[in-house]
Formats: sequence, C-alpha cells, structure tokens
Amino acid sequence: MKKNILIVEDEPDAVELLELHLKNAGYNVTVAEDGEEALRKVHKSIPDMVILDLMIPEINGLEVCKVIRKDPATESIPVVMCTAKASEIDKVLGLELGADDYITKPFSPRELVLRVKNLLKRNNKTQQPEKNKIRIGNITVDKSSHDVLVGDSIIDLTATEYKLLMLFLDRIGRVQSREVLLRDVWGYQSDIDTRTVDTHVQRLRTKLLSSSNHIVTVRGFGYKFLTETS
Repeated sequence: MKKNILIVEDEPDAVELLELHLKNAGYNVTVAEDGEEALRKVHKSIPDMVILDLMIPEINGLEVCKVIRKDPATESIPVVMCTAKASEIDKVLGLELGADDYITKPFSPRELVLRVKNLLKRNNKTQQPEKNKIRIGNITVDKSSHDVLVGDSIIDLTATEYKLLMLFLDRIGRVQSREVLLRDVWGYQSDIDTRTVDTHVQRLRTKLLSSSNHIVTVRGFGYKFLTETS
C-alpha cells in the first residue's frame, strides 16, 4: 500500500519539485499551503509523514509541529522540516519541538526521497510494538503481556478486573448495563447478581488510582468509560 505524504509549503516551485519526485518514488502526495490548512488535513486524514516548511502563512511550521506532537492521534507522525533558514538555532528548535529530520533549501530531491524512505522504514519498526498497546489518558494496557500501567506503575489486576477493563476500553463512551457486563465478563452465571458488577467496578476504580474517574456511573443504567475526565 502506498504511503501518504503531506507537503506543507506555500512556494509553487518547491511544491512542484517535491510532488514530482515523491510521486515518482511511489508515494501519494497531498499539499497544504498554510499552517491552518495543514492541521485540518492532518486531522481529517492522518498522513504517514509530513514534510513541513518553516516559513508558511497563518501558523508557522514550528507551531504546526508543536500541535502535531501534542495530539495523541498524531504524535507519532514523522515530520521533516524543510526550509530556507539555515541557522543552527532554527534547526535545534525544530528538532526540540519534535521534528524527526531537517533539510535546508536548496536540497537534492534524491537526498530528500532517501531521507523519507529511511525515516518511514525506521518509524514502521518503532511502531510495531505499539500495535499491542492501548493508551487512554494516564492508563496504558499491553495486550500481549496483559500489563496495565497507571503512569509508570504497573497495577495488579485479577483476571476478571482485566477482562472488565478491556471490555470498557473496547466500548469507550457506550453505556454498559450491569446485565450486559454480567453476560460479557462473567458469562452470565446464575449464581451471581448485579451487585457483583458494582463490587468489581469499585475495585477496578480503586486500583486505577488517579485515573479512576474514566469509569463513570450512569444512574439507573450502568457504567461507561470516557477518554476525557472532568
């Protein structure tokens, strides 16, 4: 499958050059001419890489990079800064804000394509272990090892508590009645009642410590798990 690259550049000649060589190298290319358009396109359809000019209208490249890195949905997108400004301070600042690489105009198109290939390859290897991890707020779940962390601390969950948490994470934002939880977590055993659900939810909340408010009680219905807490 072709990788999708977003070029953020307001100079038509530079766009044409980048687009030509990246398409010839087998990539799909989308273009944004200013920072606001770039952020709209990034959030509408997350690209595999962003090639980002520093001096663009509306929102400059450094600010765009900062926004990309602050959003959990986009923080892992590789970003290459591409600019005519060659001072060391600009380069350092760009890398400190999260750019993965930096190339100065005028540049060799072949060099840029090579950097793009290497960065995408490196990013793909880095992201492989992340496929088995779920991160919501301060909670991290490693599905391969069944480890659950709050912050940097592993919390000790029973098998039932882990299954309950995974069900909530699989149905984020959807209210789960006690009867549904009994059926899907306990297999609807006849020798337990809905108070068992309340007891286990309370124990799970206690173990989640400061992240316990992700689990919300919906009076008269049951519980739901929220990604954002009040």
